[in-house]
Amino acid sequence: MKLPSGPRSALLLGLLVLVMLSTRFKHFGDVLHLPDASMAVFFIGGLLLRRHAMFASLVALAMGLDWASIQYAGVSDFCVTPAYAFLPSAYAVLWYGGRWYAPRLRISTASLLGAWVVALLAASVSFAISNGAFYWLGGRYAQPHLAEYVSRLWQWAPLFVRTTLAYVTVALVAYAAVARLMSTRAAPSAQQA
Repeated sequence: MKLPSGPRSALLLGLLVLVMLSTRFKHFGDVLHLPDASMAVFFIGGLLLRRHAMFASLVALAMGLDWASIQYAGVSDFCVTPAYAFLPSAYAVLWYGGRWYAPRLRISTASLLGAWVVALLAASVSFAISNGAFYWLGGRYAQPHLAEYVSRLWQWAPLFVRTTLAYVTVALVAYAAVARLMSTRAAPSAQQA
């Protein structure tokens, strides 16, 4: 798959930033608040943008939005513990999972399904890292133990992974539609040459 470059890359990055802004920061209030798309943004960014600097920019954006939410929007800082330092690692699993799969991405059902499966695995590992770090290192549980951690992991993981996969599914369908449209537009001009 050819990487988006120039204006297309900037447009895609802008779209991912817009999605993160509109889902991570509750600026419209609870009535219009969509589930957080950050995990999906990192996977799609790795899949389609792939550049390390863009990953770092999105990590900085996520952390900046968290800071602004706590400082100015009254969001609780309950999740900001020493374990917060593990979030870039959790996001890296998503980004680099997408980046790893990117050369295999094609406009075919099998390839798109493969990307979806990689997103499922990456989202599961990413959630285990962020949730595990919070549970074991966050200082919120007086006597953490494995049985309680596994119980909490099974309680929350399906919601986070399902949300991520919903956004990834929409992104992959949009990717396939745009790629097909671009290839049909390019076909007539190639025939004229």
